[in-house]
Amino acid sequence: MAASNLPHHISQQFDKELEDIRSKVLAMGGLVEDHLHRVLECFAKGNFEAAEYVAVNDYKVNALEVEIDSDCTEILLCRQPAAGDLRLVLAVSKTITDLERIGDEAEKIARLVLNLRNTTALTTYYVGMLAMGHHVRRMLRASLDAFARMDSEAAFRVAHEDREIDAETDVIMRHLITYMMEDARSITPVLDAVLSLRALERIGDHARNICENVIYLVEGKDVRHVALEQVEQELELRRRGDD
Repeated sequence: MAASNLPHHISQQFDKELEDIRSKVLAMGGLVEDHLHRVLECFAKGNFEAAEYVAVNDYKVNALEVEIDSDCTEILLCRQPAAGDLRLVLAVSKTITDLERIGDEAEKIARLVLNLRNTTALTTYYVGMLAMGHHVRRMLRASLDAFARMDSEAAFRVAHEDREIDAETDVIMRHLITYMMEDARSITPVLDAVLSLRALERIGDHARNICENVIYLVEGKDVRHVALEQVEQELELRRRGDD
């Protein structure tokens, strides 16, 4: 949502407060995406320094969540926003929760990967996850872009990708189980790989949640626990009725 697309109020200070929390969400999103990128660098190049960085810097993500949450509370108490302003604050509050959890999942992967230092397990068991990891990262970036532009159509498109992530997870999981069945010595590193795989899948889930927050913000429609196709059809009918 560009600054020019934010609603304007009599109070310029209120406009600034809304723009500030939006900017902080995008900064938090950029930090989380950077942590995910560093984890994938470790997958691709065995860059354990990148994994160490993520493992010890998750506190920065947590600090931003606390700061933005405090800003949202202040706006709710002092401004008592209504309609679209209220949806914006609520969407921000939900989005930073998802971003914080993505940060936690990236930290979890980093710590699991560090267990494999000085082994061949990283390239053996994690190489299949690299493509999925890049897909999840693109999905996260696209969800943040949809939030930034307040674009519900883009949010729908990105949310649908969660099914592809689930399908990729199933394929990689079967490969990992095969490794474990063929060699009992691989059980421990494969279990770490499975936990990392599930963490990547959950990052995709949280990216989808961010898209659902965007749809709620723009359309005023809560799409949690509802088929996206059904919601899209309802919104299309509503738009045709408005025309």
